[in-house]
Amino acid sequence: MSRRTEFDAVVIGVGGMGSAAVCHLAERGVDVLGIERYDVPHARGSSHGETRQYSLTQKHPDYVPLARRAGELWRGLEDDAGRDLFTETGSVFGGEPGSASFEHAVECCAEYDLPHDVLTGAEVNERYPGYELPEEYRVVHQPDGGFIACERAITTYVARAQSLGATVRARERVLDWRPTESGVVVETDRNRYEAENLVVTAGAWASKHVRPLENALKPQRRVMAWLQPEDPSTFRPENFPVFTLDSPEGNSYGFPVHEQPGFKFGRAPERTETIDPDDWRDEPTLQDEELLRMIPERLFPEATGPTMRLTSCIVTRSLDGDFYLGTHPEYPHVSVGAGFSGIGFKYASVVGEVLADLATERETDLPIERFRLDRIA
Repeated sequence: MSRRTEFDAVVIGVGGMGSAAVCHLAERGVDVLGIERYDVPHARGSSHGETRQYSLTQKHPDYVPLARRAGELWRGLEDDAGRDLFTETGSVFGGEPGSASFEHAVECCAEYDLPHDVLTGAEVNERYPGYELPEEYRVVHQPDGGFIACERAITTYVARAQSLGATVRARERVLDWRPTESGVVVETDRNRYEAENLVVTAGAWASKHVRPLENALKPQRRVMAWLQPEDPSTFRPENFPVFTLDSPEGNSYGFPVHEQPGFKFGRAPERTETIDPDDWRDEPTLQDEELLRMIPERLFPEATGPTMRLTSCIVTRSLDGDFYLGTHPEYPHVSVGAGFSGIGFKYASVVGEVLADLATERETDLPIERFRLDRIA
C-alpha cells in the first residue's frame, strides 16, 4: 500500500488530546497526519476506562476558562456527530473541613460566580442516597459537572477528522524526529514523513520526543474499579453526581453506573512510583482491589458488591501538577501538550483547539499562561 509522506502537520499520539488536535487542524483545512503507536483508541495510556470527569470546579481558578471552553466544544462535537458524549450529573468536590478539594472549589466558584451549593456530608447523603459521607464533611455541589464517554469521544474526533481529509495511522511507532529548514522530519518504524509543523501529544511518552520534558514528567500507574451496587438505580446518572473527595485513604474520584455494570471509582494515593511506560505492570492485582475497596466501604457502602471490572491506566504528572501546553522553546513550529496529571481528559477538546492555534498561528487567544512550556527552565 502506497503511503503519502508529506503533510502540513504531523501529530504524535492520537489519544484524547491528539485526536482533538487532529480534528481541529483538519477543520481548518490543514493536511494533517496523526500517528498512534497502539490502537485507536487503546488501553495503554490515559484516555480509556469508559468515562472521564468534567467539572468547572478545578484545582485553581486559572483552569475555569479552559474548562468552560472545553464544555462548549464537547457539546458542539456531540451535536455535530449526533452521538452521546457528555452526561450532566452535577459534581461534588470536598472532604473534611479545610480539605484542598473543598477550598479549591470554593475559590473557583467565588472568582467566576459559578452556581453552586455548599453542603455538609449529611446534606449530601440526604440529597443523594448513594453517598454516606461523614456529617462533618464539607462539599461544593456544582450543577454543570458530569462525565465524558472518553473512548467514544476519541473515535468521534478521529472519524470527523478523517471525513475532512485527515490521515490517521495506528500501530505505527515514532522513533525520532528532527527539525529541518522547512519544518520537521518524523521517522517511524514504518516510514519517514516530512511536515511543516509537529504536534506532540504522546502522553507518558512525550518526554521521549521532547527533550525539555526529559526530567519533567512522572508517569504513574493507577487502577480503577467497578463494583456492583446493591441498588443500581441509586447510582444512575440522574441520582448520583460525579465526585472528587479528599479522605484519609487519599484523593478519590468516582462516577455513576453508565452502560456497563458497576459504580466506577479510583484513588490517587499520596505515594506513587514513577514507571517506564514501555515496561509496567498493567494487570490489576488483588492488592489493588483491596486498597480501592477501602474508600467505598466507608463512603459508599451500598456500592460494595461484587467486583465487575478492574483496569489500570497511566497518569503522567508534571513537576508542579499543571499542564505543559505551548510551543517548543527552540522550535516554534513544534507544539506540545503533556503532563496532564490525571485531570486532563475533560480539557482534551480545548487542548486540541489550543494546539491547532499554535500550529497554524503560533499563538492562541485562550488563557494558557499558567501552562506555558517555557516555565520548565
